[in-house]
Amino acid sequence: MGRIVLRLDRVMADRKISLNELSQLVGVANVNLSKLKNGHVSAIRFSTLQALCEALHCQPGDIIEYEFD
Repeated sequence: MGRIVLRLDRVMADRKISLNELSQLVGVANVNLSKLKNGHVSAIRFSTLQALCEALHCQPGDIIEYEFD
């Protein structure tokens, strides 16, 4: 069975944006974004995903990927 992989760190690096900057743009606590960036979460709210996509000018598929076994 495959798994969901979060690629927020890659998108942030491509956009040259820091965790602190992104936190301020999306209104999500720094510590929660850090957990998301490092893949230490089991869920993400659509409102958070929407805010991230707006701030990073990307699509949800740029942040979340499905990895096949």
